[in-house]
Amino acid sequence: MPGADSAIAVSIALRSNSVMGSWYSKVLGDGMVAHLPSGQIEEAFRKLFTASGNPADMAVFTRYDSEGHLHCEVTAYFSPAAAEVARTFAAEPCARPVRDGLGLLAGDQRCWAALFPEDQK
Repeated sequence: MPGADSAIAVSIALRSNSVMGSWYSKVLGDGMVAHLPSGQIEEAFRKLFTASGNPADMAVFTRYDSEGHLHCEVTAYFSPAAAEVARTFAAEPCARPVRDGLGLLAGDQRCWAALFPEDQK
């Protein structure tokens, strides 16, 4: 089956984005209005985070990007452990973001070491 090979390749590529599973991203819009969906994400995350025992690898990050845009655009990145929250907000699977420029929207400070161990000194 010719399509089976490409489906397997996509599956392998998604899994290789992170040892722990797929990351997710969602564009939250212009920096001026991104606080609205950010607050909704924080609220949904907080409930699941507490119910899950506050795992270090569960986090949501944001990045403000003004490159090529009149106003900055905000993107939320959900760690694999936050996949349930990501799906609630229709986030799409993506590669693990680079740490540079990320801010922690929701989660515990321990997430940096758990999710970006190569950046630890």
